[in-house]
Order: sequence, then C-alpha cells, then structure tokens
Amino acid sequence: MTSRVRTVTFDTHDPYELAGFWLQVLRAPRPDYDHPGDPAAEVVTDGMTLLFEQNDDVKTVKNRVHLCLEPDGPRDAEVEWLQTLGATVANDLRNPDGTGWVVMLDPEGNEFCVLRSAAERAATS
Repeated sequence: MTSRVRTVTFDTHDPYELAGFWLQVLRAPRPDYDHPGDPAAEVVTDGMTLLFEQNDDVKTVKNRVHLCLEPDGPRDAEVEWLQTLGATVANDLRNPDGTGWVVMLDPEGNEFCVLRSAAERAATS
C-alpha cells in the first residue's frame, strides 16, 4: 500500500487572501466555493491541494515544513515576479556561478524556496 500527499495545510489569519497569493504563484483558478470570510480556502493543483485555514495565532518561529518551487523559467525572473505579488526575500542563497536558491516569505511570513528551473540545472550539470 502506498500513500500520497493530498493536502498541505497552512494556518493563516485570512484564508481567502493568502490563498489568493498562492493562486497567482501557482497560476491556478480560484475554486467557485471559496469566498471572503470563509474559515478555509483552497488552491487546487494537479498533484495536491494547498489548504489555508483560519487561525488567529501569531507566527513566532520558522516553519517546520515549507514548499520549494521549481519555476518553468529562470529562477531570478521568478523571484522578481514573486516580489511583485507581495513575497519578500528572507535569505538569498544564490551563488555567483548561478547555483543556489532563494528563501522567500509569503505575505503572512511562511517560508518557501525558489529553486533553479530544470533548464538552469541542466546547463550547469
């Protein structure tokens, strides 16, 4: 028997708003059943669902789990675009030779990484 990850759940102050950020990041449509003020909102992708649930607790420590994004284009362009959506750079781990990654924060401070694209990795293999 094998299990698969179906849902990754995030606690958030505003499920609809934070799901909106991730919908743009993953270029996914908003489900018809998600509305402002609902206690939860979803981002449905081909492989799994990101679920954002209402929680008024203040985030005080680093995430124990985070997402790593692999863009289909250049990593640096993706980082710039994510910043226009409201993400911020927390730790820039890019190297002069083009390797490395960028640790970013979503609008509520959840960490995620932006890796190199498959083409960028292949070019330095």
